[in-house]
Amino acid sequence: MSDGPAIEVENVVKHFGEVRALDGVDLVAERGRVLGLLGPNGAGKTTLVRVLTTLIKPDAGSARVLGRDVVHEGPLVREEIGLAGQYAAVDENLTGMENLTMVGRLYGSRRRAARERSRELLERFDLVDAANRPTKTYSGGMRRRLDLAAALVAKPPVLFLDEPTTGLDPRSRLSLWEVIEDLVGEGTSVLLTTQYLDEADRLAHNIAVIDHGRLIAEGTPEQLKDRVGGEHLDVTLEQPGDTDRAVTVLAPLCAGRPTVDGNVIHVGVRERRGSIVDAVTRLSDAGIAVEDLALRRPSLDDVFLELTGRPAEPASEERDLADDGPAQQERAA
Repeated sequence: MSDGPAIEVENVVKHFGEVRALDGVDLVAERGRVLGLLGPNGAGKTTLVRVLTTLIKPDAGSARVLGRDVVHEGPLVREEIGLAGQYAAVDENLTGMENLTMVGRLYGSRRRAARERSRELLERFDLVDAANRPTKTYSGGMRRRLDLAAALVAKPPVLFLDEPTTGLDPRSRLSLWEVIEDLVGEGTSVLLTTQYLDEADRLAHNIAVIDHGRLIAEGTPEQLKDRVGGEHLDVTLEQPGDTDRAVTVLAPLCAGRPTVDGNVIHVGVRERRGSIVDAVTRLSDAGIAVEDLALRRPSLDDVFLELTGRPAEPASEERDLADDGPAQQERAA
């Protein structure tokens, strides 16, 4: 096994008809770290995951997992990876224990060893009490935890998580985050696709932003935030009807034009020192009442908006042609 990066992608291209889902992507994920892959719906995130997990072949370029080529050494790659996606891939008619034991047996474990590993994972994912219940009785969060447990049966050194917390309640999301952090602490390498920017900010050591099939930015969360520059002043007005006047009044404080979200005005300030006092004075002189005012650092939301030209979309169960195409083909096969 190579001692290089966990994942290497070089100039990968993938078409679905006339759609260029991946357009020359280059990417490196280091071992024992979390690489967060961000992008709008239809950006190509899931297509890239499917290439890396050998579910589809690229039309051009190369990709390696732990030094092994995903096209020419597919069986060896599959021995080293786990995959958990947005949709829980479990048999609803089997119990939690039966699902995990079945996966272990498919990996070649003897029945006793498979059941032992299943018990370990059920305990780790807080599913012991539901171990002997049919999976169709599980909540969404429980199914997602079982799906992740199934991806870990063979103790893979590289784990692909494709929007694993989509649709989960906050408590279930936090629970999965803690599990992922524990896995990385034990040495697992993770590629995480997500549209929850707070998720990427918490979990990812490095982030790659993809849009229209191209990699448009990469770096640590802090490096990407630094690209936006400066501090951000959020001004909440008492009267939404004052937004146009407030934008005009606050415009001299920032390099670009302030943006509006309802009755909240976002101002990228040139100078942190004195910006709050200056904003309050300008608004007061204009007779504009303020409900709240806060100064903050740029967030990944700001980065996403600047890089893609639109705010992050809430994670959706809908997929574009590029990301749905291969899944439909796999089901048809």
